[in-house]
Amino acid sequence: MAATAISVDTLPSINPATGEALGYFEKTPAAALTRVVARARAAHSAWAHVPLRERCERLRNLRDCIMSCRDQLADAVVAESGKPRVEALFADIFVAVDTAAYFANNGQRMLQPERVPHHSLAAKAKSGRLTYEPLGVIGIISSWNYPLAIPLSQIIPAISAGNAVICKSSDFTPHCGALIEKLFVDAGFPKDLVTVIQGGGEVGQALIEADPDKILFTGSVATGRRVAEACAKRLIPTVLELGGKDAMLVLADANLDVAASAAVWGSYTNCGQVCLSVERIFVEESVSDEFAARCVAKTKKLRVGPGSDPNTDVGPMIRPLHVQRMVDLVEDAVSRGARVLCGGHPRVDLGTNFFEPTVITNVDSTMKLFQEETFGPILAIQTVADAEEAIVRANDSPFALSASVWTRDAARGETIAKRLRAGAVMVNDAISYFAIAEAPHGGCSASGWGRTHGKAGLLEMVQTKYIGVDRLPSREKPWWYRYGADLERAADAFLQFEYSRSLVVRLSNARAALKTMFRNHNLK
Repeated sequence: MAATAISVDTLPSINPATGEALGYFEKTPAAALTRVVARARAAHSAWAHVPLRERCERLRNLRDCIMSCRDQLADAVVAESGKPRVEALFADIFVAVDTAAYFANNGQRMLQPERVPHHSLAAKAKSGRLTYEPLGVIGIISSWNYPLAIPLSQIIPAISAGNAVICKSSDFTPHCGALIEKLFVDAGFPKDLVTVIQGGGEVGQALIEADPDKILFTGSVATGRRVAEACAKRLIPTVLELGGKDAMLVLADANLDVAASAAVWGSYTNCGQVCLSVERIFVEESVSDEFAARCVAKTKKLRVGPGSDPNTDVGPMIRPLHVQRMVDLVEDAVSRGARVLCGGHPRVDLGTNFFEPTVITNVDSTMKLFQEETFGPILAIQTVADAEEAIVRANDSPFALSASVWTRDAARGETIAKRLRAGAVMVNDAISYFAIAEAPHGGCSASGWGRTHGKAGLLEMVQTKYIGVDRLPSREKPWWYRYGADLERAADAFLQFEYSRSLVVRLSNARAALKTMFRNHNLK
């Protein structure tokens, strides 16, 4: 809760548009995490026995709570992340409320036991089922750039599956974190089922050391590597979403006006501070100049300012250090031959956290702008000879989170999408799949591993258990003791009967194979 005085034991809630401290929130002592996890385990023990139908009904209450206080939630997102209010509504509130609605309506169906058909003759006398059991306590270490959408899209499936959750919200967005915990209280969820902890890296480390049953981390590659190493030492499984360097392939037959609008929005939304930002644009040579000109014209019309101003298109970056990084990336690119067509400078007249939306061309893979995650408002274009070169260059990155293909030929776009190394590829759209509840989100390589969202994300929250029941309980199994030459011959006959390509061989071994199933063990 908010503190009344500045203290080393508090976190400031800072408005990045003004630098003003809006309030102070109490840090969670690292030493308290063992007790926090113990209370979450107790809450999970009871919650796991609540029928799925009742869990889903609670999620409907959560959906209603998010809707009823959406203005307060949007205000907090704008104040702490700096994004325009319309982005807070579309990207944070919508994703949060839609996730609650999706799992409320579909969670019970997705977690129902599933029959497992057995193809082998050796298993025909058994029935098999898959059941999905909660893991226990899920630790979530979340990010500041979507302070409601990211944590809630992970918390909601975790609790629908019967887990308890401890979520460390970002130390940049403590107010949003406090509001998340309040949502679950107001929606009637049990005490300690969802706990939000506040603090920096030391609190995240303490959460891992308190031995939750799984960790979901969203953040940088460097921090994700440390999280993975800490969890590996304790054999704690992880889901890591470590950002991207998402490619946009613009083919010569694309609608260039629409594609340019997408590039501008995809590069600058949330001031470019998006793991799914369009960060590398590959344009076929015949339309590259026209495409760049359209991007420049659209960029110059954007209004930069505080997110609280309804006329603002692009808000501030989160902290001055991030602005300096944009300066460094642009300077490195220019020194290696890149050309800035517009923007490229901090907007100190607006405040310390503002940077101009920037269009830069002649970019290549030698530049940091194409090697490292930008996470800022820079639209970088590289001209390519054709689609084949675009595919090769798009795949030439350690990141593999998302990509997009722009063409009037949807079938060709889908064919190219299949060749791109990414967790998701959109044809004639970008980024928005994150807001599709059924669509799994995640990547590979430097972008991390595992998935969130949809059924794939839900299955990250459960232990899949196989239950097999033998329907001939009074018979000993043919592969049990006693061994001998007869059993060796019978086993070989069974293999030939089951797997030989020759029908003659299979039929000639049928009698011996069946005899195997009903042999006398001679151990009585």
